Amino acid sequence: MNFKTAAKVTVVAGASVLFLAACGSSKSSSSSKQTANWTESAELPTMDISKSTNVVSSNALNNTNEGLYRLGKNGKVTPGIAKSTKVTNGGKTYTFTLRKNAKWSNGDKVTAKDFVYGWQRTVNPKTASQYAYLYSGIKNADAIVNGKKPVSSLGIKADGDYKLTVTLDKPIAYFDKLMGFVNFFPQNEKVVKKYGSKYGTSSKAMVYNGPYKMTGWTGTNLSWTLKKNNDYWDKKAVKMDSIKYQVVKDPSTGLNLFNSNKLDFTTLSNEQVKNYKNDKNYLVRKTASTFYVEFNRKDSDKTLAKAFQNKKIRQALSLAINRKSYVNNTLGNGSTVSKGYVSEDLAKNPTTGKDFTTDAAVPSAVDYNLTKAKKLWKEGMKEIGETKLNI
Repeated sequence: MNFKTAAKVTVVAGASVLFLAACGSSKSSSSSKQTANWTESAELPTMDISKSTNVVSSNALNNTNEGLYRLGKNGKVTPGIAKSTKVTNGGKTYTFTLRKNAKWSNGDKVTAKDFVYGWQRTVNPKTASQYAYLYSGIKNADAIVNGKKPVSSLGIKADGDYKLTVTLDKPIAYFDKLMGFVNFFPQNEKVVKKYGSKYGTSSKAMVYNGPYKMTGWTGTNLSWTLKKNNDYWDKKAVKMDSIKYQVVKDPSTGLNLFNSNKLDFTTLSNEQVKNYKNDKNYLVRKTASTFYVEFNRKDSDKTLAKAFQNKKIRQALSLAINRKSYVNNTLGNGSTVSKGYVSEDLAKNPTTGKDFTTDAAVPSAVDYNLTKAKKLWKEGMKEIGETKLNI
């Protein structure tokens, strides 16, 4: 199928990561310091907080930097740079009091101005941040992103070095969780301007205020190291002295490195799962990822474009997918059948405790019904005046 642009049609699978992880940390031969040898599945594209969009960058930024809050186990909001928060004006005004012992790795203090600068830089159209839309709901953010108001009008203000006030257009129920997301982290204006277009393109062209500092990343190599940041305000909570990352794209290579004690973590392919699912080091970790099929309703092939615009044909194609068979037999990697666009175990009904996907499920949207699919296909094809399609 030609997936250029599309309307979302059918949810297929929710992802999990199946991996082997060593039970204990390794110790380097030269000292008693604890070091973990970890893997990433792809290159690190950027350390620019405003431009980060993927999991690899987010992992690195979460380990080396910190925002107002941190997101802990089960998404629990825990204190970060903000040591206290006051919410007023019906949930539209947040006043954060920042801790005075937070530092950047260059020795600068982390202040409210760093948040103001970082946020303004992200919503500035010149930055071209793909995640600037997450600021929607913060006063004037949408207008700034669309070039209709200056960045200085964003609803964020520094009152001295350690008080930060954020004004919203309307209450945002998940605002506290947003404050733990990497694109809302502070940025050191002096450092950003020093490196210019090279900011965040290597470990040296960056500054850190989180648990670790990054070394050894040139911007193109496949390995880097995180070293404990002794200037981090909560350094006592940081257990590992260093984490050595290397990009391992091939599961066979990763497994060999793990079995030879050169890695403490490796992701398994579906073939490997069969041999290791009873291993003491075998772990399953669900991820908040949902995959779906999209059909290009503006395809250059006019017949296909017409077909994908037809609701019955799209429904037929959706109903013809046996999702259970797909995730169990084809993928075999721990993925689950999705009930909707939101991943399971991500959010629960605060009143009943039920998973959000159970409350929001529309069974007909993810059913497998070949008889009904054939009926709708026949009707849809008749509506568009075609007898066959080459998809």
